Amino acid sequence: MALRNYKTSNPVFTGYFWDDDRDRSSKMTVFGIFVKSMVCILVIAAIVAWIWKLHEGGMSVRWFTLGGMLASIVISIVISVRKHWAWFLVPLYTVAKGCFLGGFSAYVRARFPELPYQAIGVTIITFFVMLILYQTRIIVVTKLLRSIIISAAASIFVVYIISWILSFFGIKSFLWGTSNLAIAFNVIAAIVASFALLLDFDYIERYKGRASKDKEWLATWGLLATLIWLYAEILRFLQKLAIRF
Repeated sequence: MALRNYKTSNPVFTGYFWDDDRDRSSKMTVFGIFVKSMVCILVIAAIVAWIWKLHEGGMSVRWFTLGGMLASIVISIVISVRKHWAWFLVPLYTVAKGCFLGGFSAYVRARFPELPYQAIGVTIITFFVMLILYQTRIIVVTKLLRSIIISAAASIFVVYIISWILSFFGIKSFLWGTSNLAIAFNVIAAIVASFALLLDFDYIERYKGRASKDKEWLATWGLLATLIWLYAEILRFLQKLAIRF
């Protein structure tokens, strides 16, 4: 079956990324994706640490949060329509996400210093648990499971976007509160994000050794997007629990 006939299992990706790659000699590898992902994660960690220092020095980091979020959205859209630019857009996406996470987590850290580290730990554990579940085939990624996860992820993002738009009109969404409903939504979002990792693993496994080498940047982009989403949901969940209890 031709690659172009396969629909992606990752909401970040689209199938046409992989068109006309069958005859290229240099192919996508798991090791290549691992190296690129680790470099990007280290860059994000360095940016986050720098922004934390700025915040500790009394500097407002609000614009890092807002600017990083908007920049990452714009860059993601550009990558979607200009796939061959991924090799330099994904590093820019990494910087934007570093700014967003640095600013976002700085506020949480100021009140609850241990929470960001706890969120990182839970994210790492979740990653490896989902990887084991995937590798042992305890959870099998079927077409039905893909559809459910993608639909759930899309619904969550729509709710976030609507809540964000409403905030400009002074309407505060329940999402930003600490009610039982808000906490339940965070739990659901974190579960969906963790299951989205299965789609990343499945996608990489399907196309390793088949897609061209430069598409490793696209695979890295998808994996980073899922991990950052998972971390943000876990951190928000822990923050709400800390405030409530």
